[in-house]
Amino acid sequence: MTTTTEHLSINWRCRHTWPIAAKNTLWCLLGCSIGDFGTIAFFQFTGIAWPTLAIMMLAIVNGLLTSIALETVILSRQMALVAAFKTAIGMSLISMISMEAAMNIVDVWLTGGAKLTWWVMPIMLFAGFITPLPYNYWRLKALGKACH
Repeated sequence: MTTTTEHLSINWRCRHTWPIAAKNTLWCLLGCSIGDFGTIAFFQFTGIAWPTLAIMMLAIVNGLLTSIALETVILSRQMALVAAFKTAIGMSLISMISMEAAMNIVDVWLTGGAKLTWWVMPIMLFAGFITPLPYNYWRLKALGKACH
């Protein structure tokens, strides 16, 4: 078990841990972006007039749900379905919420609302990836916790 001091003095230059943290973050990003983009696209294509904040909050919730669902499927290859679901639910909500918030803040900032365009989506994905990456690295290094 590590002490609090050891948590603060982790090696941020570990060439082994960064790729693992990046892989975990990418899987989470895939799951989150399915629900997030799908929700925004639904409102964009149907023209249903909801406030931007309401659309973004629903997109965040749906992103969390699709991420948990994807993680459950991935983990079910390694363990029983119930255990996979419990592990997916127990993953870091801090990481997922920060990812979702970054994506949606970028969208509103660059487009002025809940709008998907060909040029904003890559920027949203980059923001969604880079925001939780250091936290996911820290979880691996300091706590030894990963979802895969």
